Amino acid sequence: MLATGGSASPLVQATEQPASHATPAAGAALQGPADHTLRIATGLVELGPDTTVATKIYNGQFPGRLLRLSEARRVVVDIQNDTDTPEQLHWHGQFLPADVDGAAEERTPFIPAHGMQRIAFTPGPAGFRFYHTHVRAGADLTAGLYSGQAGLVYIEPAHDQGAYDREVFLTLKEFGPFLSRTEMPLDFLAPANRVRGLQEASQQAMRAALREGLKQEYELAYNFFSINGRMLGQSEPVRVKAGERVLFHVLNASASEIRSLALPSHVFWIVALDGNPVPHPSEVPVLWIGPAERVSATVEMKQPGVWVLGDLLDEDHRRGMGIVVEYAGRRGEPQ
Repeated sequence: MLATGGSASPLVQATEQPASHATPAAGAALQGPADHTLRIATGLVELGPDTTVATKIYNGQFPGRLLRLSEARRVVVDIQNDTDTPEQLHWHGQFLPADVDGAAEERTPFIPAHGMQRIAFTPGPAGFRFYHTHVRAGADLTAGLYSGQAGLVYIEPAHDQGAYDREVFLTLKEFGPFLSRTEMPLDFLAPANRVRGLQEASQQAMRAALREGLKQEYELAYNFFSINGRMLGQSEPVRVKAGERVLFHVLNASASEIRSLALPSHVFWIVALDGNPVPHPSEVPVLWIGPAERVSATVEMKQPGVWVLGDLLDEDHRRGMGIVVEYAGRRGEPQ
């Protein structure tokens, strides 16, 4: 099935147009190979043996490859845009000046179609961050975060963040967006006494949407669900050993959906939210993660078996939002 779907002086350099504010010494620092190259292009994501989607991705894969950076070490990145439209690549969760941040509203220069941009910055703060397109999609369900433009960043802290045996990175993502007609009763939750100001604001918002050509009484839905670009049962399991302490870094790369995530018979010990250590770690049975949010949580592996780490909604994990966790020496259908 095919569905379309506190830093050092930063520098920006677009193809055939070097940054005018670069000093000679700084310009020399940008010579030579980059530390990392990110290439934006349309590619195929094989969610399963019978399900492949075409979308914009980084370096031919989804999610974009994990960049492990050092908090105090300057990095040079080349961003190549092989598409026919200008792009923005935003460094989500980092404290960066506007000319490298990757947000047009902050006046970051666009990466031109079939052009290149070289940037340099000092990563920070430490923790789990990510990079993604910052193009406004509007009603175009192939653009922005409706596409597959999301990749992981982990900025190594100066000091260890806690005791764990190993890390596992998980990216939650839906593909194949479409508009679904809502059939809500007109009197649903209608108050007995209406607030005139709220009613007028609602009508103004509706008129503005109509002027922009947006459809009314529709909601966003998706055909396919995945973790790390594969539907449930179509990827290698997360293989663990009894007694291990696994640190899961989970990104919700959805454009619109709040996701839940649970591992039956296990609990999550939350150590960081959006990459930032929490002052008081907490134990929870379910992770609830909004769009672009990240959760880092440890799980003590002390319930040997084969389990599904997935969404609480049966319909969503039947469509692919899950991954198998398999203990060493255990086989069988995941529970």
